[in-house]
Amino acid sequence: MVEKSIMAFIATLGFGLLVNIRGKNLFLAALGGAISWFAFLLISSYHASVVISCFIAAIIAGAYSEILARSIKVPATVFAICAIIPLVPGSGMYYTMFEVISNNMEKAAVKGFETISVAGAIAVGLFVVSVFTQIVRYWYSRIKKTIFIK
Repeated sequence: MVEKSIMAFIATLGFGLLVNIRGKNLFLAALGGAISWFAFLLISSYHASVVISCFIAAIIAGAYSEILARSIKVPATVFAICAIIPLVPGSGMYYTMFEVISNNMEKAAVKGFETISVAGAIAVGLFVVSVFTQIVRYWYSRIKKTIFIK
């Protein structure tokens, strides 16, 4: 798992260079990709489905992104996009199209549904963390105003 996570780090590093992330943010973004892939592999090793594994890994990636965004004052999307790169179901899209071209519609439908489910799980995982962060920030600001007004 560690070797695969290192490879995910290198792949995410390359993606970060491609989208012009520079300096320490590049390293931190690549680290997010390695962490999310490690989480995916760890959860998958317990025989969880690919969709559940991607969902939990996306939650971890989103939490990592939000924490870094608040601590170094950079938008969370910089880290979130890079952190989910290893999770993106590119092979699922490829094999879906391969089965369509091979005129094997049943396998294409199964693989296509799985691919869409994985993509949805990633999106929902990031959404859950983002909403949770917004709620916490809202209540923190309300409590802060209440304390300092009195």
